[in-house]
Amino acid sequence: MSDYLYPYQDGVFVLNELVGLGRICNDAGLGDFSEGLAESVLDEASKLGSEQLAPLNGIGDQLGASVQDNSVQETPGFSDAYRQFCEGGWPSLSGNPEFGGQGLPNVLGTAVNEVWQSANLAWSLCPLLTQGAIEAIETHGNTQLQSDYLPKLISGEWTGTMNLTEPDAGTDLAALKAKAIPEGDHYRIHGQKIFITWGDHQMTKNIVHLVLARLPNAPEGVKGISLFVVPKFLLDSSGNVTNQRNDAYSVSLEHKLGIHGSPTCVMSFGENEGAIGYLVGEENNGLACMFTMMNDARQGVGLQGLAVSERAYQHALQYAKERIQGTLRDGSRVSIFKHPDVRRMLMQMKSCTQAMRALVYVARAESDHAANATTGELKAQHQSRTDLLTPIVKGWVTELSQELTYLAVQVHGGMGFIEETGVAQYYRDARILTIYEGTTGIQALDLVGRKTLADGGVALESLLNEISGDLDAVEAPELQGVVDALQRALLSARAAKRWVLECAGKDASAAGSASVSYMMLMGYLCGGWLLTKSAMIAQTKLSQEGADSEFLQAKIVSARFFAEQMLPRIEGLLPALLSGGETTMLLKEEQF
Repeated sequence: MSDYLYPYQDGVFVLNELVGLGRICNDAGLGDFSEGLAESVLDEASKLGSEQLAPLNGIGDQLGASVQDNSVQETPGFSDAYRQFCEGGWPSLSGNPEFGGQGLPNVLGTAVNEVWQSANLAWSLCPLLTQGAIEAIETHGNTQLQSDYLPKLISGEWTGTMNLTEPDAGTDLAALKAKAIPEGDHYRIHGQKIFITWGDHQMTKNIVHLVLARLPNAPEGVKGISLFVVPKFLLDSSGNVTNQRNDAYSVSLEHKLGIHGSPTCVMSFGENEGAIGYLVGEENNGLACMFTMMNDARQGVGLQGLAVSERAYQHALQYAKERIQGTLRDGSRVSIFKHPDVRRMLMQMKSCTQAMRALVYVARAESDHAANATTGELKAQHQSRTDLLTPIVKGWVTELSQELTYLAVQVHGGMGFIEETGVAQYYRDARILTIYEGTTGIQALDLVGRKTLADGGVALESLLNEISGDLDAVEAPELQGVVDALQRALLSARAAKRWVLECAGKDASAAGSASVSYMMLMGYLCGGWLLTKSAMIAQTKLSQEGADSEFLQAKIVSARFFAEQMLPRIEGLLPALLSGGETTMLLKEEQF
């Protein structure tokens, strides 16, 4: 089954009503960019996604990519789809106009990216990594690097990669061994990297690798890491790509549980004369530069969790409506859609994907607010909110995607376990999302350490106060049950925050043991908050002339379901968090 359509109504609702796309456009000097034009952009993106990318999703899963003579050949059909993607101007949508971009809001680009990721997750990883490379070079690269690489990356003529992981250095980047030897205006890079997404392919004339490596006599640990641009093909003095191959090759591909259409490469740099690279930012400051790229990718991976869940939901919904099983008292046969337990699973998928979409879009909009801020104080506030929400987006959304894609398989029953139905692919593809760009545990520790303890909980308190203020503004009697449930969740969140500030900084074991519960609690809180805001808006709009009552009433029901069935999970997460880490660390190694 390749049928897929972007959830147009919900996406537009979140952009216009929750995010305030019109205000973002005005703040950015894009007053002529109307909400109607945004809807047209999503409509056109949906056509490319449904007509070109979605039919290739199963093909990528079955055939995957292949490697021969240190060169990767992508899945058949992927290159043509990428060409159409570039011809439509999609890579440059949110790019900086100074380098050929269209300069549209990041949050609109996020909505468009949801289309590609739902339609074909494996294919979409290529432009996702390119966006991260653009961020790193634009933020930290010198003028020469920017002029040489950004126009081609923003146009999609070239693609980008991120090269961190090594065989003996996974999350522990302090153990990184790749070396960079100075040589005139460039460096010679030597080392091996693994798990490099879209590390090689034939879809573009060049691939721009961003590579972490150590300079001679660099300090030990993460403080001695530098970041380099290493192109697949070298450039001439005018910045044009040449036929001169750099000493950077994909030597093999990983055999994976899912995302088979995305070539995950083992990359060899400098096996012969040394790969020529160019320093990004300052020497020994590469980790800070790479984190610009990584934080962008972390929000992007959270979006992938939403996207694959939406695709799985649509697949399960269609199957449930078509699969006839069961008999009513009058003898008539019914679809499984009529069964309460199937409806429970579908409602969980529907309400959770809407909560995920709201959180992902709202979090991404904070980067637009920061970019458009008129004062340093406002910019700092929006950047702080971006930083706070990033681990929640990456961690909570991708963890929840495991459950939602599982439910899609469950709706299919035995047929879900059969590859021919296609739904198993979403379950397998989703599994990587909690791992790459920092595991769930890494996101949770980031939320505890850098995003709560580091500022004494100031950014989190601002968010909790905003949630409280929004709840106080709800007047509709029909929503009081939802408000009451969220008020209880808010009390739990404040208790969790107090525990983190009082205990986590003193006990690393407690912090490590409780951090995932803390992150998941905050995720459910944020999801419930934004669904409640959506329901409040929907309730108001119901009385307006020409309102789509079916859609608006469904938004209210989704908020009610989430409040009744998902928010109670917080009541289990809080005591687990408060118990700390004693029993987690109590057994001796030999007792396992």
